[in-house]
Amino acid sequence: MNEEVRTVPRALLVAVASLLILPDARADAVVDWNVKAGELIAGARVNPAVANRVMAMMHAAIHEAASAVAGREGVAPTAARGASIDAAVAAASRATLAKLLPAQATSVDAAYTAALASVPDGPARAAGIAVGEEAAAAVLASRADDGAAAVETYRPHTSPGVWVPTVIPAVPQWPGRKPWLMTRADQFRPGPPPRLDSEVWARDIAEIKALGARDGARRTPEQTEIARFWEATLPAIYHGVVRSVATGPGRDVTRNARLFAAVAEASDDALIAVFDAKYHYAFWRPITAIRNADLGGNGAIARDPSWTPLIETPMHPEYPCAHCIVASAVATVLRAEIGDGPAPTLTTTSPTAGGASRSWSRLDDFVREVAEARICDGVHYRNSTEVGIAMGKRVGELAVAKVLRPGE
Repeated sequence: MNEEVRTVPRALLVAVASLLILPDARADAVVDWNVKAGELIAGARVNPAVANRVMAMMHAAIHEAASAVAGREGVAPTAARGASIDAAVAAASRATLAKLLPAQATSVDAAYTAALASVPDGPARAAGIAVGEEAAAAVLASRADDGAAAVETYRPHTSPGVWVPTVIPAVPQWPGRKPWLMTRADQFRPGPPPRLDSEVWARDIAEIKALGARDGARRTPEQTEIARFWEATLPAIYHGVVRSVATGPGRDVTRNARLFAAVAEASDDALIAVFDAKYHYAFWRPITAIRNADLGGNGAIARDPSWTPLIETPMHPEYPCAHCIVASAVATVLRAEIGDGPAPTLTTTSPTAGGASRSWSRLDDFVREVAEARICDGVHYRNSTEVGIAMGKRVGELAVAKVLRPGE
């Protein structure tokens, strides 16, 4: 993803809070904290991989707290009878966000105070706060040594004395992280990218050279619009789609706590899996491949030393597509949650598209649009989008089995 950039551009931060979120008419405490966390993450200027870890930890804590209040068996925290679920959700959110986003502590506390203002003071609120804090402490302790804080030791490929770009790529330590759902980071590692003398490679390089160029591309206006929309990379753009389901009729706080936990943990694991593959294969980006096409060996495309993609190339290897794996994982969880019933209109907004919204009636259309956007952006080959979608489906299926429908 430009997921994929190391920090959020300053120009986007000014508008994020007002543009990123559509109003949720039937929001509950879980949805409210999901929205607030998205705003706080944007303000903290953390990179998208770190942002997904924050979301996963917060929603895992919310899920444990809400499950305890609901009396689910097998949950580590225990809640006093009558504990307020809204207080539990608020306390779990505050404790995780304050720890993970220390620069946003004042804003976190303000959100917490506002949330508790609607919960009557008394034993129910106190019990809810206690179980929420206990759930957060357990999640924070379980993830304290998950590898995210490991010192990165990336070594650029070079020859003695030869200059190379000196920016360290994004989260090279992510393949060493402990997953939530997978047994190991390489559990779903795909086979290698196409050989440079293959028909698939000839197809992909020609397509992205034509569609993904900043100038002179053969994109339609709609393709350019889609590309700009999905230049956004923080979790909120996906969680807007999730809220289209979570704010539907007949939902309750506990069910939404489970849904968001499944989505957030799947998204975090998806990035662990995709960065494992990216750094394992270290496949070149289109800007490198097209400017060095004479080194490809199959004559599929003429070298263009001035070719530039529509958007800034993410600072990590190309294969597979990270936006695609996350989109597919999210869609897989939502497909299981919706079941055989009619799908609601799925809508989200994007700060990189000036706050515009896009909607889909089918989850497959949403996933395919994300993939098409990354080709039209000029940063991913079609085969990489297909591989990313397949990986995301497998990660999402784990989330369904382990979080969304445990024991079924």
